Formats: sequence, C-alpha cells, structure tokens
Amino acid sequence: MSSGAKAILARSAAASLLVLAAVAMPAASQAEERPLFISLGDTTKAPIGWVEFCVEYDPECKTKTSQPRDVLMSAQAWKDLERVNQWVNTHVKPMTDMEHWGVVERWNYPDDGYGDCEDYVLLKRRMLIQAGWPREALLITVVRDKRGDGHAVLTVKSDKGEYVLDNQNDQILLWSDTGYRFVKRQSQGDPNAWVGLGDQRGTPATATSR
Repeated sequence: MSSGAKAILARSAAASLLVLAAVAMPAASQAEERPLFISLGDTTKAPIGWVEFCVEYDPECKTKTSQPRDVLMSAQAWKDLERVNQWVNTHVKPMTDMEHWGVVERWNYPDDGYGDCEDYVLLKRRMLIQAGWPREALLITVVRDKRGDGHAVLTVKSDKGEYVLDNQNDQILLWSDTGYRFVKRQSQGDPNAWVGLGDQRGTPATATSR
C-alpha cells in the first residue's frame, strides 16, 4: 500500500473515532446525571413506630418548628458521614423487633448492640446531631427496598443533593442511585410532621453522584 493511501486511511479512522466520541459523550453524560432532590408530596401520617418512640423518648420529640437547613457537603462532612455510617453498621447486629422485643414493630436505640433498620437510623441521626449536624438535614425516611419490603434509611439533605445512610449498604449513595422507592419522611421544619415523597424522577436539577 502506498504511503498516500495509508495517510488517507489513517485520517479516515481518526475522523470515525471523533464521530463515535461525539455520539457517545451525550449518552455517557446522561447516564451520569441523577436527580439531586426528591420531589415532595402532601403531609401524611407519621409511622406508628415514630409515634410510639416519641412516647418513650418524649423530650427528644418536643421540638419547635424551625426553618429547613441543608448541610454544606464539604470533604470533611463527607468523611464524618462515612465514619458514622460505617461505625453503626459495624457495631450494631441485625435483629428483628420480634426477636428483640417480642413485638412486630418497635423503634428504639440499639444500645444493647442489636436492632433493625429503624434503630440503625435513630443511632446515626443521634450521633450526627451530637456531633453538631443540624437536625433539619437529618431525615428519617421510609422506603420500599428492591424486594418491595418496607425499610428505613437516613436521608441527609445537602447542597450537593440528598444522600442515604443505609444499614444494608456501607456505601453512601445519592438517593436516586439506591434503587429504592421512596415513600415518606420527616419534614425538615418539624420532625413530628411527615411528608409523602414523589416518584423517582425527582426534581430537574442533576449532578454526578459520588
């Protein structure tokens, strides 16, 4: 093959690669974009577990309404979240309420080292509040997991999006990366008021998950 023909083929191959890259980039960009925030619905009933928790831990639930506050998700804040999530997931052993307390549903702190999903959430929330995190950004959330079962996670609302601390996963994920269906959660302004959550499309704002 002549040097001229080789040069033409080389230029043709390079042009083809550029075209393929141009087509692939928008698709990749779309794949990386996830909804930052969950769309909120109407006010709804608090879970019975929370209501009964507030009877037992009355002082913790006697809170005044306040303005919503989001966390500024700095590198240090992210490390704090990872540390708390990992510590609780490691030190608390899973046990159903029936095995633990002899009842179907009971929300409690896992101070004896055992608990179910709500207990993990309560402890993570308490540890973060004690570390100075705003209560308004730490929201107990009810979801349906990938099997369709009821489950509780802690949603952390930040300027970078809403992230989930989960006893089923040591990795902290953007809410839209969890594969869960979000049902309801605490209001930012009042932990005793609960709001329904919209579908998985969330709000238009998007970002790349950590």
